[in-house]
Amino acid sequence: RVLPGRNHRGHGMQLLNHKKLHIVAGRATEELVADICRELDVVQGTPNIAEFANGEIHVKYGDSIRGSDVFIVQTHTAWGGRSVNDSIMEHLIMVDAAKRASAKRITAVAPFYGYSRQDRKASGREPITARLIADLFHAAGADRLISVDLHSGQIQGFFDGPVDHLTAMPVLIDYLAGLDEDDMVIVSPDAGRMKVAERYTNLLDADLAYVHKRRSAEEKNAVEAKQIIGEVAGRCCVLIDDMIDTGGTICAAAELLHQYDAKRIIIATTHGVFSGPAIDRIKNAPVETVLVTDTLPLPSEKHVDNITVLSVAPIIAQAISAVFEDTSVSEIFQGNHLA
Repeated sequence: RVLPGRNHRGHGMQLLNHKKLHIVAGRATEELVADICRELDVVQGTPNIAEFANGEIHVKYGDSIRGSDVFIVQTHTAWGGRSVNDSIMEHLIMVDAAKRASAKRITAVAPFYGYSRQDRKASGREPITARLIADLFHAAGADRLISVDLHSGQIQGFFDGPVDHLTAMPVLIDYLAGLDEDDMVIVSPDAGRMKVAERYTNLLDADLAYVHKRRSAEEKNAVEAKQIIGEVAGRCCVLIDDMIDTGGTICAAAELLHQYDAKRIIIATTHGVFSGPAIDRIKNAPVETVLVTDTLPLPSEKHVDNITVLSVAPIIAQAISAVFEDTSVSEIFQGNHLA
């Protein structure tokens, strides 16, 4: 008689621990996930996302994901007439559906993490919404998070579980190194980005400058640029930041560099949010090229001649592969991703 769970002369119950990789996309990130799946040579999963008449979101995975290592990719952005909150809710529902379908491990991949700028109380009676988002993903059933260029490093500590904080820096560095400019200056748009700017200067063997500015205390997204600290006249200047939202900060800095007689002005940023007047400001700014990545989809109406989109699909694909195979994510970046 063979007892359940016992090996009897090599027979009986045996556990074959073949992990299965399953990658699915939220509706805001379908193109990026198609590229990630091509990089990894895997078939993209089907979450079958639909909406009820009242706008409530429904998810039903097309294949069994029991025992699978599931990566649920959704960038937190407004898209197709829906809001950033819709994309976050869709992401959470996809995580919950995977948890209830007995996925072995669930990784929420948010190339752009929503509410990342609300990471502290800047004044009284304010929320820390970046922490709330992390709590929501933990409650929904996510075991770990992957994101690209978080607005601030401490967000890694908001989630109760492993967080892989990737950076688009290698993609941007590759492009900038290909410009073949001997006289390059990396320009930080404010003192807060100096640490990241220094990393760029080391990797590109460039000089460093920064914009000394004052932010308006009364008006949101209003910035008054003041002066450039560093030598920029007659040189190729690269303004770096983690995101462009309304474009006020970065375009004011570009105007200032133009006044200081910079030879070429290039903007390099990870997340092209491009809200409100951003595209008009970029069109009219004295900027040769605005480099952004595809962490956020760029709608056709926002495609302008001086915006160049670079892909982070290879970086996210490498990170997913490392997590799936239980190898080091840090080694992808040689430690340069840690803020």
